[in-house]
Amino acid sequence: ALPISIIKHMTIDPHTNSIETTVNKSTVTFDSPLNLACGVVLAKYELAFETYGTLNHDRSNSILICHALSGDQHAAGLDKNGKAGWWDHYIGPGKPIDTNHFFVVCPNNIGSCFGSTGPKSTNLDTGKPWGANFPSLEVSDWVESQKQLMDYLKIDCWSAVIGGSLGGMQAMHWAVAHPQKLKHAIVIAAALKLSAQNIAFNEIARRAIQSDINFKQGNFLEHQTSPTKGLALARMIGHLTYLSDDALGQKFGRLVRSGDLDSAEKELVQFEVSSYLNYQGDKFATRFDANSYILITKMLDYFDLAQHYEDNPVEAFKQAQCKFLVVAFSSDWRFSPPCSEEITDAIVSADKDVAYLRIESDQGHDAFLLPNEHYEKGLGQYLQRVAQAISGASL
Repeated sequence: ALPISIIKHMTIDPHTNSIETTVNKSTVTFDSPLNLACGVVLAKYELAFETYGTLNHDRSNSILICHALSGDQHAAGLDKNGKAGWWDHYIGPGKPIDTNHFFVVCPNNIGSCFGSTGPKSTNLDTGKPWGANFPSLEVSDWVESQKQLMDYLKIDCWSAVIGGSLGGMQAMHWAVAHPQKLKHAIVIAAALKLSAQNIAFNEIARRAIQSDINFKQGNFLEHQTSPTKGLALARMIGHLTYLSDDALGQKFGRLVRSGDLDSAEKELVQFEVSSYLNYQGDKFATRFDANSYILITKMLDYFDLAQHYEDNPVEAFKQAQCKFLVVAFSSDWRFSPPCSEEITDAIVSADKDVAYLRIESDQGHDAFLLPNEHYEKGLGQYLQRVAQAISGASL
């Protein structure tokens, strides 16, 4: 039996009015070793995860949700504090990822800080927190731990693996590394590998954290300190790159929160956009682990789908057996539409089935997390066909 605690709550869904959503929370300990790409072996580790919906009798209706850099297992429903999941608008009864039809699984990946084994966890060899000594990770490590979770749940094949940004990179790796274990890969706002500009932004964010006097070379837990100023600055840098100029302009423009631009004391002026970024940074610094942020941004830097396939993404995608949906957003400049078109072109050249959806949005990279009528409809229609195929196969 799965060690699952259940939280039930009522949500008002725009498609179906009043619907009850059930959140199933669980943590599993794996005693089987996990061989990491860096050569280190995790002899034992934990994964925290949530599930939504019901697994059907032949276990064929499961969907894996892969979170991005700062995501966690709480993708849908309300937690004990009443906080909605980060993709609650898209997962649930009557929503695009419809839990009336699908059993949805979302793990918090290793190296993160929301219940799964990571830098905050105790290193069993030393009895101290891993801290900065937690082993280097790659996307392949996340996928292999998800594969162990899949086996634990006795699921033989995902009906779909879905992810945005770093989550989309996981979906692509699943398709290439475990081609018989998924029928559809939905790759949203992602890239085959990071550009030099993206790597540069990640490096600046890491330097901000490491420059904090309370970072203590990553051993801040032992010193009972926290590099909140550095982590807040890193988040401000990252958050700014997830937005578009249009979105910032429409929301804030040059609005002043305090002070007077017409006074002689302009140094007292604070713009609304400055206040917003400071708030986002400070809020993030209270909930995320600095070592996890460094670790996962490096994962992003390291990812290159074609690295082991003669640096040719077409050769990589030739391994795949699933169908693909690739989604891009017009104002996303960190993972721009040309990045998604490069993915799509490689899939086409590999002679695989792919649909490409370009969504008009002024919300930048964050658009993959936010409500958008065309995005909802496109994703929902694709998954309706997946659900229909499952129903037909079950007859």
